[in-house]
Amino acid sequence: MKQAKINFDLLTIFPECLDGYFNSSILARAQKNNLIKISTHDIRKQADNKHNRVDEPPYGGGPGMVLKIEPVYKTLKKVYSKKNKNTQVILLTPRGETLTQNKVKELSKYKRLILIAGHYEAIDARIDNFVDQKISLGNFILTGGELAAAVLVDSVARLVPGVLGKEESLTEESFSVYDEKTKKFNIEYPQYTRPEVFSPRGYQGKGLKVPEILLSGNHEKIRLWRQKQSKLRK
Repeated sequence: MKQAKINFDLLTIFPECLDGYFNSSILARAQKNNLIKISTHDIRKQADNKHNRVDEPPYGGGPGMVLKIEPVYKTLKKVYSKKNKNTQVILLTPRGETLTQNKVKELSKYKRLILIAGHYEAIDARIDNFVDQKISLGNFILTGGELAAAVLVDSVARLVPGVLGKEESLTEESFSVYDEKTKKFNIEYPQYTRPEVFSPRGYQGKGLKVPEILLSGNHEKIRLWRQKQSKLRK
């Protein structure tokens, strides 16, 4: 059997949610013809508790739950143990580069795309240290990154020769506040949760620590820090 031209790996806590889309229509035919391969990987399987819980409240307080760094990292390492130039690890996030057709064309040149789909409030911001790119669909919010991943898979897959058949067949929360002065939307400050220090085996840098200000209990200082971080992320 010939090797697929592009392999897509989706890391998610809801691996079944896109089965219907990936196994229908053009994407289903492309997989059947081995032009592309789509695999989903359940982050919950790497949870360290009997209830398979992978989220915690954010350090510093605030609404929502944050996906823990450990199960996401472990899932990534299980799927992709050694870096290579033909693979890109992509985090679907509102603070990423906006997906454009030029970006789609760029991504279609890789042999493997590993997509990390967040859910709830965010993924612990330390995941940034283990991705190659961050991509957003635009200035709006979804309940999870799975739909964004599906859009990226669809847009890239259709550029694979043979997928469309005829080549001529071949476009507080982030973005919640608009600054009239800068003419830009806000991007949410980084989020962190347990553990306070993350030191994965084989990581060359020092332990990745939660910013001390978030552990201080001083809510005014935390508010000002978050405000500053939000502006830096624009």
